[in-house]
Amino acid sequence: MTGDTPAPAAMRNEYAADLGLTEADLATDWHGQFDSWFADAVAFGLPEPNAMVVGTADPAGRPSGRTVLLKGYDPEGFVFFTNHLSRKGVEASTNPYASLVFPWFPMQRQVVVAGRVAPVDRATSEAYFASRPRGSQLGAWASPQSQVVSGRSVLEERYREVTERFAGAAEIPTPPHWGGLRVHPESVEFWQGRSGRLHDRLRFRRLDEGGWVVERLAP
Repeated sequence: MTGDTPAPAAMRNEYAADLGLTEADLATDWHGQFDSWFADAVAFGLPEPNAMVVGTADPAGRPSGRTVLLKGYDPEGFVFFTNHLSRKGVEASTNPYASLVFPWFPMQRQVVVAGRVAPVDRATSEAYFASRPRGSQLGAWASPQSQVVSGRSVLEERYREVTERFAGAAEIPTPPHWGGLRVHPESVEFWQGRSGRLHDRLRFRRLDEGGWVVERLAP
């Protein structure tokens, strides 16, 4: 750290005392509550409110995380798209569980999801791929995501090659190694900052016998 940079341990932000989240505030299900908070995040003007940290782990339990953009959600879960040969794609296939964190810190909120991962159907992946800008489509073909490359020039050369390959194509096909993943939630926690670090944490948790229960977690 430079001399003008405060130490991390000295950084503090006291959360507002008049904000809170009670059981009476919650929607009847996690989807309705997320829908409400997501609308709030959009209205607040957060940059990329659909940005989320996706955590996966390999079969040995070694975790990894990265920021990905949410591209859809419904009562079945949360959808994002990726190269299935990337680290997250491989880990989601071999150890099909993931966590999601929506870090809406300017609103003193976050949402934490945990659940099982499964591929979306091919038609859904192809429909979304067709909606992407052409440059992003070419990038999906060009990038060997998560693989070691010797330099930027390798990526630029691969991009040039696929640009020439599809130069006459009105539509670029979806790569066979690319598609959507849906996290089917087993728990969805809504976190609201409170003063004195006594934050509100209310979690919807799926029961083994079916249905959901709402639980309050200590901060």
